[in-house]
Amino acid sequence: MTYTFVTLFSNLIEGYFKDSILKRAIDKDILKIKYLNPRDYSKNKHFKVDDTAVGGGAGMVMNPQPLFDALDDLKSKDEDVHIIFLTPVAKPFAQNDAKRLAKKNHIAFVSGRYEGIDERVIEKYADEVFSIGDYILTGGELASLVICDAVSRNIEGVLGNAQSLEIESFETPLLEAPSFSKPKNYEGLSVPSEYLKGNHSKIRSLKLALSEAKTKFFRPQQLLKHKVQSH
Repeated sequence: MTYTFVTLFSNLIEGYFKDSILKRAIDKDILKIKYLNPRDYSKNKHFKVDDTAVGGGAGMVMNPQPLFDALDDLKSKDEDVHIIFLTPVAKPFAQNDAKRLAKKNHIAFVSGRYEGIDERVIEKYADEVFSIGDYILTGGELASLVICDAVSRNIEGVLGNAQSLEIESFETPLLEAPSFSKPKNYEGLSVPSEYLKGNHSKIRSLKLALSEAKTKFFRPQQLLKHKVQSH
């Protein structure tokens, strides 16, 4: 998988790939990371990439020329690149999207800044548009990294133990059951005793009950969905 981050601030992204699971995936040549800066394509003598909003309004908007030229260049090198724009006014990103996108060969994330991106850029180049939540960030870089991380975990070879994907939250309507590590007792707080007895059938039953309790508290609509699917 190749990821291209179309961003004015690649330094905000680069550090994330210098450690842990994604660094190992890069070292194993499972992932490739590239950057494309729209400012490098600006025809403005001061290399500006933004301008005032037509129709009024506060703040500046990323104008189309640098992004048109940058994305045309990107597509000329790989016409199959899947281009994703990040914006709060879009479909919420979900685990099923992560699994589906993991089958792509090349994904480009376009990160907006200022008050956003000229809509004509999105209309012309977007294969998909995602939001990671109902809140506003100062730019799309964090949202790009969130989606990149979620997608990458579903690519074969990225995780050390692929079976861990099978028990995670959102693989079913239920949230994942609580996890515990050693020691069995810490500052008076104990691991549930059933976990310690080695009866895997009872452990599964307890995990299901705990998973249902957590889902009922945090995501009650998900629990209703689970009950419908169970009948």
